[in-house]
Amino acid sequence: MSSLHADEAFLAHYQFSHDPFAPRVPGFKFFPAQRKPVLGQLHHLARYSNLLLAVTGPLGSGKTLLRQALVASTNKDVVSSVVISGRSAADEATLLRQLAQGLGITQTGVEAILTKVAQLAITGHDVYLLVDDAEQLRDGALEVLLRLAAGNSEARLHVFLFGEAELLERLEALSEGEERYHAIELQPYSEEETREYLAQRLEGAGQDGALISDDLLGDIHEQSGGWPGAINQVARDALIEAMLAERGKARKAPAGAGFSLPKKHLAILAVVAVGVIAAWFMQGRSGKTEATAPATAQSPAAPQADGQKPADGSAPAVEFAGSNQPLPLPLVGEAQPVIREPMAQAGGQDDPDEGALPSAMIPPTVSTSAPPVTPLANTGPAPLHPVPNAPVSSAAQPVAQAPAPAPQVEPVRPAEPAAAKPAPAKPVAKPAAPAVASAKPAPAKPAAVAAGGGAGSEWYRSQGGSRYAVQVLGTGSEASAQAFIRQQGGSGYRYFRKSLQGKPFFVVTYGSFADRASAVAAIKSLPAKIQASKPWPRTFASIQQDIATTR
Repeated sequence: MSSLHADEAFLAHYQFSHDPFAPRVPGFKFFPAQRKPVLGQLHHLARYSNLLLAVTGPLGSGKTLLRQALVASTNKDVVSSVVISGRSAADEATLLRQLAQGLGITQTGVEAILTKVAQLAITGHDVYLLVDDAEQLRDGALEVLLRLAAGNSEARLHVFLFGEAELLERLEALSEGEERYHAIELQPYSEEETREYLAQRLEGAGQDGALISDDLLGDIHEQSGGWPGAINQVARDALIEAMLAERGKARKAPAGAGFSLPKKHLAILAVVAVGVIAAWFMQGRSGKTEATAPATAQSPAAPQADGQKPADGSAPAVEFAGSNQPLPLPLVGEAQPVIREPMAQAGGQDDPDEGALPSAMIPPTVSTSAPPVTPLANTGPAPLHPVPNAPVSSAAQPVAQAPAPAPQVEPVRPAEPAAAKPAPAKPVAKPAAPAVASAKPAPAKPAAVAAGGGAGSEWYRSQGGSRYAVQVLGTGSEASAQAFIRQQGGSGYRYFRKSLQGKPFFVVTYGSFADRASAVAAIKSLPAKIQASKPWPRTFASIQQDIATTR
């Protein structure tokens, strides 16, 4: 249901004014009760804490909505808010430049920004810096934000980061054991909050919340885990599936049940049906006349024995000479291929607007006439090798002659049924068994993972906790981690398994370094493609802790 027609069919079926499950619906604001304490906690920490505040949750958990609520609930007379996206300001220079533009200054240094914040503090103004998609920030940009949040003796910046859970691991590595940030993890909706959320979505699109039954609501909540983004996707898929099932039942309904056409169309169909029947009737009469006329003209009456007519008064029996002889088959030159339409085209296809998949295309069937074959009275199995033509006497009449381009073939007199025997077939030599066995390719053995790679490897536990590794990749698929290591040649790359939000998560690391500076220097020597994914150094102590908690 991704095409424009499919979307229109979806909206028309449920009479929606717009797609109620779109990611961004103008004017839609749903803030459940459990988010209100989180919002109050953010205001409290911004006023009394000197730490950077990080709000984490999976994709589609409502982080952006919480950020919007935080900006909307601040007092504009005493708070100036600057909102930046981590996708557009991933590096340190771009981040400082956008922050300086938001404060109305030209200098982009950390000290210049703190000086401006101090000037605003004198007038009773605080500055809030809110960063969406903070997991996209590089380590240099995160380090700058930690410095701005700590501030100096004159002023500090209130920094709020909204990102996914991996953001906390990077902040922990940059903090190096110091208390420099405070984390708040969002929780999924309860089933009742899911009900209220869907009801508000449907009402905004012009429908009633009763469109989703209690059973369907339970399934949606269970499959989505209570996260708003997943709720939208699962609910949309469920309604589309129900729509397709309803249309499928309508197509399978018996003839005459609910089927109606306008009177104008019925009249046209009636006229066409009468014309077809009349044409068929006239064609049948004409065929009978043509079939009877030649038989009467070409069949001379044979005198009956003793000059008497048959007792039943019917016409004299007609006997054709040579009727016991087999008829010659048509020549190759006279055969014409008959090409039929694909069955998929003749039968029609499903309507794509109804969400049905297109029918499988069936290749056209091509039938041709068989090549000329000498008629045989005994139809035995066809010989595997060509049978040479038998010598023909000069008195034999030719049955058929091949066309000019083909080699001349002498006509063969049809043999008597008793003499017609097919030539014995020569056995076909079978290939030797070893040759068949050797033709089969040996099954390819899966490529081994790079040395040292393996979830829960003892190698990580053997490293000193103060040493550093470079984390280059995190994925929920172990096969992806192994494939990545194979692509890099396996030199220095390993991976371990951890648990992230109750699910297995596989982390690929590179090297083992004595200190953080060596790990940062090693990042610059990695391939450009890996550097683009923003690898970052972390201690083996944190890795060992992840492995221990997983076990």
